Amino acid sequence: MPTDIRDTEYTFDNGSPEAVPQLRALESFLDPITAARVGAPVLAPGGVCWEIGAGGGSVARGLAQAVGPAGRVLATDIDTAHLVPTANLDVLRHDVRSEPPPGDTFDLIHARLVLLHLPERRRVLASLTDALAPGGWLVVEEFDCTAPLRVLTAPSDDAAKLFAQVTDAMLGILQSHGADLAWAQDVHAHFASAGLVEIDTITHSESWPGGSLGASLYETNSRQLEPELIEAGVSPGQLEAFRRLLRDPGFAVMSYQFVSTRGRRPA
Repeated sequence: MPTDIRDTEYTFDNGSPEAVPQLRALESFLDPITAARVGAPVLAPGGVCWEIGAGGGSVARGLAQAVGPAGRVLATDIDTAHLVPTANLDVLRHDVRSEPPPGDTFDLIHARLVLLHLPERRRVLASLTDALAPGGWLVVEEFDCTAPLRVLTAPSDDAAKLFAQVTDAMLGILQSHGADLAWAQDVHAHFASAGLVEIDTITHSESWPGGSLGASLYETNSRQLEPELIEAGVSPGQLEAFRRLLRDPGFAVMSYQFVSTRGRRPA
């Protein structure tokens, strides 16, 4: 994120060297789920879409392909360095916290792993529902970080305890930056309060063995948050042991629970 607009309370920086592996791991895990959630009946050729917090752009590119040349996709982020415009994909530097929706109304608005980080999440959600065209769909996808991350196999009990210690510290840092770890559980009810219809929610979790792209997400997060983790009492030695553990094929852990909620504005 460019320093002139970066909010110091936002936890992860798309401009850091660790952003690329983070985005790659997230896309590998989440893109197939998202693609199914924004498919028919949500998305149709010729649709107008807004992708919020577009990150590496994989979802925006998929939307642009789905709506075809007659449709338009707007991909926004506060750092657009990883986004490339195409014939029907526009890129805009935009802060959903403080700026109004860019444009008129949209047939689909999608936000993945964005609102849980924002203290203004409820106000932003209200703004997004207002930006839907009649019959348009809102899809909000978040991690539910309230359930303990279940270690399936580990080389020792101490290794499993170390994993829990470091990941608990990372979640504490997210909370200190304004994240709501339980927000994913509340989205469905907020959709209903906003008057959306045909609301449905799914939850997905899967095992991540040591050395996998999924497990690398925990390691990357530990590097992104290293100064604050050390300040929270995690030693450099513990961080190195944590990272070695995540590359150990004898280790396996469940992913964060991914919660996808979608709803439609009445026509």
